[in-house]
Amino acid sequence: MQLKLTAASVAVALALLPALTTPSDAGRRDYNSRGYEDGLIITAYSRHGNGAVDGPIRRGRYAWEVRLPGGTWVSCRRSCEETLRVQTVDIFETDGRMVGYGTLQNQCGVFGCLELNF
Repeated sequence: MQLKLTAASVAVALALLPALTTPSDAGRRDYNSRGYEDGLIITAYSRHGNGAVDGPIRRGRYAWEVRLPGGTWVSCRRSCEETLRVQTVDIFETDGRMVGYGTLQNQCGVFGCLELNF
């Protein structure tokens, strides 16, 4: 009896899943979840002593975008501040890892910039 109850619970959960989020609702929630506004100027500070840089943000077609100092607009990854930092002031700082310049691997994770020093 318990196996049938579990299978029924999974079936109900899967049936309700599409009703929880629609594509239009997901896009709206993405824009509002960060607390950004069109034209907001953000500041990115270097983690390696390379200074700071400012840049405006805007709504892109699929995600927020930040303008680099040269005028190029790039889509924000985890956050617009992190994307601006990695693409500008810390573009060549790879911490000795073999990763590409300005890539997602150079950004801090969901828990921030955690460093373990032994």
